[in-house]
Amino acid sequence: MFKEEVDFIRSLYPGREFIPLHEPCFRGNEKKYLSECIDTTFVSSVGKFVDAFERRIEEYTGAACAVVMVNGTEALHFALKLTGVKPDDEVITQPLTFVATANSISYCNANPVFVDVDIDTLGLSPDKLKQFLNENAELKNGDCYNRITKRRIKACIPMHTFGHPCRIDKIVEICRQWNIEVVEDAAESIGSFYLGKHTGTFGKIGVLSFNGNKTITTGGGGMLLTNDPELGKYAKYLSTQAKVSHPWDYFHNETGYNYRMPNINAAIGLAQMEQLDYFIEMKRLLAEKYKMFFDSKDIEFVTEPEFSKSNFWLNSVLLKNRSARDEFLKYTNEHGVMTRPVWKLMHHLPMFGNCFRGPLPNAELLEERLVNLPSSVLC
Repeated sequence: MFKEEVDFIRSLYPGREFIPLHEPCFRGNEKKYLSECIDTTFVSSVGKFVDAFERRIEEYTGAACAVVMVNGTEALHFALKLTGVKPDDEVITQPLTFVATANSISYCNANPVFVDVDIDTLGLSPDKLKQFLNENAELKNGDCYNRITKRRIKACIPMHTFGHPCRIDKIVEICRQWNIEVVEDAAESIGSFYLGKHTGTFGKIGVLSFNGNKTITTGGGGMLLTNDPELGKYAKYLSTQAKVSHPWDYFHNETGYNYRMPNINAAIGLAQMEQLDYFIEMKRLLAEKYKMFFDSKDIEFVTEPEFSKSNFWLNSVLLKNRSARDEFLKYTNEHGVMTRPVWKLMHHLPMFGNCFRGPLPNAELLEERLVNLPSSVLC
């Protein structure tokens, strides 16, 4: 039934027997920088590539401070700790997300609360967020509380899904009115801009991921972004075991974390950043080819939202219903083209099934119909 779709995708990646969903592209200085790490023996969490990678991210995103982390999940956990999330607090997020977003809330012994997404952005809906807070929240002594559960609502984690920016400016403004801290899950959206500003720089803290399947990779790794220099300085200190700086003495004045990215990973990241503009150009060209093809097939291609420039980390289509989605997934994967459905919604997972939530019709629709397509950069 979907032979033409498979043939078209194969034409984008000629000569490939199996076409993965997203693989890394190493065409620059990766081997050179790795060799330098080995030759100098600086392969752990101290080294020039760590510092250079952070500076390069700051320059690209416009963030005042970038702090490397071991991975995106720990970066989210750390960001929530830095914003003051305490045990039994609530953190609002979207149900349409990778499980790491909700897991990071659980690591704080806090409670995820799920609010619906917008169809066009795939990200947290500011209108649904405003409605949810008006119906369920109240301000008491400067803090926001859930009137139903009696818990404090301390933070909100919107996500820029598949690299498409959500309406983050509106979300930040709503949260400001309710004294809720915003941590942006920009794990998938390096190279994406909204209103001319890089994702991850609107909230108090933003988080990037450099997993092996991301637009740029360090093998495994993450990054905190903040426009608060003092918070950035504190994050770097706390993520290196809270060691007080001294030429030889080891003194730690609070509980710290071993969350710093090794120099050897940062070396790969720096080489990848040198190619990011090329990667984005190629990914946007691929997205345009997909859009033209699927428009002719009367299948809805997910394009970038208004006022956005998306990195198109993963290209997506919406099938007519769950049955068509399942047929598409079965045929493509049986013929060597890796496609996948969107993640199971968080409230459909056993550990989050009882979490407080609002109505989620848009997320439910997307779970039934959305499919991700192969999106690798052609090296």
